[in-house]
Amino acid sequence: MRVLKYAILGLLDHGSLSGYDMTSRFKAELGQFWSAKHSQIYPELKKLTDEGFIEYETVIQGSKLEKKMYSITEAGKRELHGWLTEFKPVPDTVKDEFMLKAYFISSMERDEAKRLFADQLQKREEKAVFLKNKLEELKREAGESITFRSPHFGHYLVLTRALERENGYCSWLEKALLLMENDRS
Repeated sequence: MRVLKYAILGLLDHGSLSGYDMTSRFKAELGQFWSAKHSQIYPELKKLTDEGFIEYETVIQGSKLEKKMYSITEAGKRELHGWLTEFKPVPDTVKDEFMLKAYFISSMERDEAKRLFADQLQKREEKAVFLKNKLEELKREAGESITFRSPHFGHYLVLTRALERENGYCSWLEKALLLMENDRS
């Protein structure tokens, strides 16, 4: 399944964007749960155009610079809606390299493991602070209470989930470090 297809359709359902704008949105807004590289976005834009799900208008920016502004078509809106309302099973696995290392922790020395976990805790705490700041920024930008019909509601949901995920990860790391500290075997 081409999930990137639906990410792009969803972005365009909020308004017209250039390929550059989409790349920026992936980094700034979607990056907490989905990533796409510049090299993936442009071929997908071509496929979506060929399939009739999006269209573009070439606009002149400045005196000579041309850029394509993409927008979703009615067919694209139907395709997006079909995907949005489709029930899916929970994925079997989410790849987490750190969890794989944790699984094999007995192959390390205790001090090595404690350093590894402390480093991960620091990085996760920094990420949690970043997410908290992004959430506060979103609330200021919204300027109103964020409700279901607010254009910021989806971003709010994703940010609050990402913050919970990082806080939960930090809590687990703290408990693991305490277990390592108290275990004298």
